[in-house]
Amino acid sequence: MCNEFARRISLEKLRAGWGAADMTMLFPEGMPNMAALDSIRITDPAVIIRAASGDPAGAQVLTRRWSWPAAGGKPVYNFRSDGREFENKATSGRCLIPADAFYEYTDGVPVAAEGAGGEEVTATPDLFGQAASVPAPKPQARKTKAKWAFRMRGLEWFCIAGLWRTDPKVGEAWTMLTTEPGPDIAPYHDRQIVLLTPPDYDRWLTGAAAATELCRPLPAGSLEVARLR
Repeated sequence: MCNEFARRISLEKLRAGWGAADMTMLFPEGMPNMAALDSIRITDPAVIIRAASGDPAGAQVLTRRWSWPAAGGKPVYNFRSDGREFENKATSGRCLIPADAFYEYTDGVPVAAEGAGGEEVTATPDLFGQAASVPAPKPQARKTKAKWAFRMRGLEWFCIAGLWRTDPKVGEAWTMLTTEPGPDIAPYHDRQIVLLTPPDYDRWLTGAAAATELCRPLPAGSLEVARLR
């Protein structure tokens, strides 16, 4: 599941590329700081977009924390959408998370530890009184995970479907919705975040479209993938 993404677009590009033509961007807390970020991780603050309360044509742009704590204290940073519906309420609802890439990790190949192999040590005499030279034990190799970056083909940025809620401990926070993996993601992970294209932004935010309609994987070829390490 996704625990890191990137958002490098400027506020100007966000406003210019806003695809929900029937909704006007609002900034109730002022213009957010949208510095280019290569890595946004769990508990970091990030820009989200949500429907304005009492204004069906308004889309609020706000900065909120990624994840709220579950009952046991673990962060709720991803949330299964499968078969569920989500409504906009006074203290919770649907949101969008602008991004231009998200990351997944897979098990990588072993990386040899420094100084591994090559040396010899002298063993204690064997049963025949001979001191045998044997290879020194090799340090165990460490493994590194391969990191993959996914981008929406043909789009400079896109939106991830999410939920926001008011939490008594951390205030308003958000999480990403997940679904079954599409053909572009399946080779790397058994789940994927819900990705939306511009025609569906307002339909998601206002609740005009059911979650079961929009929370689905994209067709093959919708994503570009590159290995970063």
